[in-house]
Amino acid sequence: MATPDIPGFEIQTTAPDGFEHEPDATSGYWHHRPQNTLPPADFIAPYSRHRPLPTPGVENRKAHIIGGGIGGLAAAFYLIRDAHMPPENITILEEMAIEGGSMDGAGNPEDGYIVRGGREMNWNYDTLWDMFQDVPASELPEGYSVLDEYRMVNDNDPNYSKARLMHNCGEIKDFTDFGLSKYQQWEMMRLILKRKEDLDDVTIEEYFSTGFLESNFWSLFRSMFAFKNCHSLLEAKLYMHRFLDSIDGFGDMSVLVFPKYNQFDTFIKPLANMLRDKGVRVQLETRVYDLDMTPSGGQKTVTGLHCVVAGEEQRIDVADGDLVFALTGSMTENTAYGDMNNVPELTVGLHEPGENSGWELWKNLARKSPVFGKPEKFYGDVDQSMWESATLTCKPSPLVDKLAELSVNDPYSGRTATGGIITFTDSNWFLSVTINRQPHFPDQPEDTLVIWVYGLLMDKDGNFVEKPMPQCTGKEILAELCHHLGIESELEEIAARTKVRTALMPYITAQFMRRAGGDRPHPVPEGCTNLGLIGQFVETRNDIIFTMESSIRTARIGVYKLLNIPKQVPDISPTQYDIRNIIKGARALNSDNPFIGERLLHRVLDKTYFAHILPPLPEPESARHEMFAQEVGEILGKGGEALKGFGSWISRFRDNFNGKDK
Repeated sequence: MATPDIPGFEIQTTAPDGFEHEPDATSGYWHHRPQNTLPPADFIAPYSRHRPLPTPGVENRKAHIIGGGIGGLAAAFYLIRDAHMPPENITILEEMAIEGGSMDGAGNPEDGYIVRGGREMNWNYDTLWDMFQDVPASELPEGYSVLDEYRMVNDNDPNYSKARLMHNCGEIKDFTDFGLSKYQQWEMMRLILKRKEDLDDVTIEEYFSTGFLESNFWSLFRSMFAFKNCHSLLEAKLYMHRFLDSIDGFGDMSVLVFPKYNQFDTFIKPLANMLRDKGVRVQLETRVYDLDMTPSGGQKTVTGLHCVVAGEEQRIDVADGDLVFALTGSMTENTAYGDMNNVPELTVGLHEPGENSGWELWKNLARKSPVFGKPEKFYGDVDQSMWESATLTCKPSPLVDKLAELSVNDPYSGRTATGGIITFTDSNWFLSVTINRQPHFPDQPEDTLVIWVYGLLMDKDGNFVEKPMPQCTGKEILAELCHHLGIESELEEIAARTKVRTALMPYITAQFMRRAGGDRPHPVPEGCTNLGLIGQFVETRNDIIFTMESSIRTARIGVYKLLNIPKQVPDISPTQYDIRNIIKGARALNSDNPFIGERLLHRVLDKTYFAHILPPLPEPESARHEMFAQEVGEILGKGGEALKGFGSWISRFRDNFNGKDK
């Protein structure tokens, strides 16, 4: 592509020295000035979707992408769209016999379907939507995108739950009450105010009180995101920032949007098909376990890949100028599978994944330089990182009937069913179950439902089945589920019409393990000239992990940095700084009751332009003066005369907004 000629201007095809490809909106005060040609770091808008010119010589460079999950596919996408690399110059090397990585979806109605996990998404996964608005839709006509398809499904079928929490063998729990005392609410606010640098190697249970960890709020939070109390407090903090705008939707899950089908058919398949159609080469059954790296003057350049291809050792040369993108670790590595009658058997040690594991590449990189982090911090304690899921393929049965009662629509209607997971708060395994939109697979028979179950705690006996979940067959997990739904007496009839496939994943929440700065490498580690790292074990400025968004973000940063593209990857959406979301979140934490000072804000802003940012007060107009006086008394600790004076001051202050002279 020729560089266009704009009279009077010299067009740059690469970024100038000091250009920040991964800006940080928290790093300093941003303001308009003549030198600012770029928008704020977290500016997410069409202006950030400009198409840069090709990096000089990119047509002669190649890219080797290690890992065919969403991160690897995203690296190929951004190399094509924003770097203008010819697709035929890109090769994806995938260990498994199919692309998709942890975003799987497989099976059939005869043997049973299986998905190891699912994906919860919201509106501000901006990097995810940036990519999928350019990926052709699977079922809509030409010209429509996956994003278009996704919006049409969710805009016409709102997601919500009517049975988010349950207990007492089938009883719906009041999930509108977060159950947080004023002190426990303050615990969370103090955490949000803490600096990230002060939370190295601190766990959730080391910070929060027992009351907080036993609250409904924590049941909602940790079941939704799969946090254990032994996990990183820093990661929990980042989640609280990322989803500050969503707290008032945690209870009924109205904050979430879900795909029509499973994650593989919705996202991986259309993206992989598009890349193949353009000419990207996908080489399966290839496990890369080490990189040859040439150091020179503090720089590190990859010159070769060591891999096993269909059981045979090979070395792939990396030519001068070529790029390498590598997945550092996989949360579904070494998954053990079971079924209705068989227990999954782990093949890894408690503290060491062993030979031929997908962790080997990251371990070998870490031996070369500390800039590649400390993988042992993440794979080193399977007891803390493991949980298990079960996929149920169900014909009509009492189980289906019971879950239909708990669904917002008929599960066979194709619309939202349970609206996300239903969590049993008194389950020793902390068990959850969900029915997503059906069919969950395009080839699924009309009389079949696919139900997903997961248990977060692996070290306790079940409430009904007296052994830990990893020691159970699929039928025993089904029995435990039926117990918590209050239908265990009908187990045999249910089991006769249900197929269960289980997945025990030793590293599924390894990314949440206690950690410190430097334990995870950056997308382009210091000194690396042609190596980018992608996936869930890579450090970004402010984003969370365990999401599609984070994998895509790491790939995009790597592409932009290694090719010095004059384009930024915007920081996460700035909703955490929006006063409306802060107020809304404070109200939600108080179970939708006014937080301390909220009535005072109403008095100040009432009848002004900004009044609409406040949630409506729950009490009738006649009681508001009394409630306001009580609140101000709590804040000031003053007597009645002081309250009268303060109230008069508020009235005068508000009248000044309305132009009234007194």
